[in-house]
Amino acid sequence: MDHRLSPELEDLRRTVEEFAHDVVAPKIGDFYERHEFPYEIVREMGRMGLFGLPFPEEYGGMGGDYLALGIALEELARVDSSVAITLEAGVSLGAMPLHLFGTEEQKRQWLPRLCTGEILGAFGLTEPDGGSDAGATRTTARLDPDTDEWVINGTKCFITNSGTDITGLVTVTAVTGRKPDGRPEISAIIVPSGTPGFTVAAPYSKVGWNASDTRELSFTDVRVPAANLLGEQGRGYAQFLRILDEGRIAIAALATGLAQGCVDESVKYAKERRAFGKPIGANQAIQFKIADMEMKAHTARLAWRDAASRLVAGEPFKKEAALAKLYSSTVAVDNAREATQIHGGYGFMNEYPVARMWRDSKILEIGEGTSEVQRMLIARELGLVS
Repeated sequence: MDHRLSPELEDLRRTVEEFAHDVVAPKIGDFYERHEFPYEIVREMGRMGLFGLPFPEEYGGMGGDYLALGIALEELARVDSSVAITLEAGVSLGAMPLHLFGTEEQKRQWLPRLCTGEILGAFGLTEPDGGSDAGATRTTARLDPDTDEWVINGTKCFITNSGTDITGLVTVTAVTGRKPDGRPEISAIIVPSGTPGFTVAAPYSKVGWNASDTRELSFTDVRVPAANLLGEQGRGYAQFLRILDEGRIAIAALATGLAQGCVDESVKYAKERRAFGKPIGANQAIQFKIADMEMKAHTARLAWRDAASRLVAGEPFKKEAALAKLYSSTVAVDNAREATQIHGGYGFMNEYPVARMWRDSKILEIGEGTSEVQRMLIARELGLVS
């Protein structure tokens, strides 16, 4: 399988690379320090069409695919992960559920504005007592026959893009009944921002991703039309699993970008920083560290592109997506640690990008499926788990 980019995808890569270095890099450090969402940068990403990359042109998209999205995410994350995760969550978790499972009316209503970045979407899955056990949903939604409305009650946590000034909707998983065997029937329901009873908490104080938006959400007798059901009733959990399989490829691309960014910054620093009369890059110990970092980033890139190529070709990709997510997130943490070490005391200063990368890397081993969950998925695909 040839993972070299087509001329069109290479043009996309270069365009995003230039945007990341010319627009994002000079500004994002200040946003990060202030824990402030970078609205103008996000608007520019929307004008570039990045939020519409994998969606059909008829809905305002660019007519691309997950490979194109991954390329954009990798280039953004080489400079900053807050901006990259805003794009990833806006596409994979905000818009993709509507594209895959929405009715034609729902697509026409929401996708054009999501594709242009005019609004952001979010996916309300994780709950305070749930964590990796997404099937343990406690949020409920009952259909009121008198008004033909869903009445939603519950709490969601760690939800990206859910409380910005341009957030337009959150798709929420909720228990809508019981199956014959007593297990919960979980469905997905669209809740527009500003719906009465839908409360967005203040932003979390996070270790990293400080220029992205992450909030807790609460729903108290929130009423939305019955037509806001996304997909088939009772299929919300299955839909979520499909979304996560694809989203892991996007996260793997983002993690690869962070790993490569650590290489970029370390090479630059090793050429400039002098100690004992010579650049520190002249020392074999530093050379070998950076060589190993480059090896890991390159291999992670091959892994996520392989998974994306299988997805685009309509082939099974669950195992490959889990492998890519597991490996790329691991090497992102490894490379961030080594880059900080190469920078020495300066690597501990927030003015240097590697400090942000070190803080941003750890969540990649947790979000959209922990490393332990990825190992479970890989073992299951190998036939080791029934």
